[in-house]
Amino acid sequence: QVRLVESGGGLVQAGGSLRLSCAASGDTKCISAMRWYRQAPGKERDVVAAISLHGLTYYTDSVKGRFIVSRDNAKNTVHLQMNNLKPEDTAVYYCNADRDPLCGGPVDYWGQGIQVTVSS
Repeated sequence: QVRLVESGGGLVQAGGSLRLSCAASGDTKCISAMRWYRQAPGKERDVVAAISLHGLTYYTDSVKGRFIVSRDNAKNTVHLQMNNLKPEDTAVYYCNADRDPLCGGPVDYWGQGIQVTVSS
């Protein structure tokens, strides 16, 4: 199994920056893609950014040009650099990881979530 723990959230003014980190432990060799999701009050949990095992990235349109996702496989970490933050970025952010099916079947792992609040 895999444990994911997020850190780096908090309160920031509009236009500021935050860097989220997600540390993975456990069966980390079986982790494939990793993602960041976010969920605002009353809204669905949506993917924000994703990164493949080899560094290919995806961003939802609303964060393109502002957020950067990266990973360090040796350290079993993934990061989300968030720049030029806007109030609409306020949400609980979740780290997510896919398990490689070759390791025993598909499993979806989640962190506990971390609050990001952007003030006007």
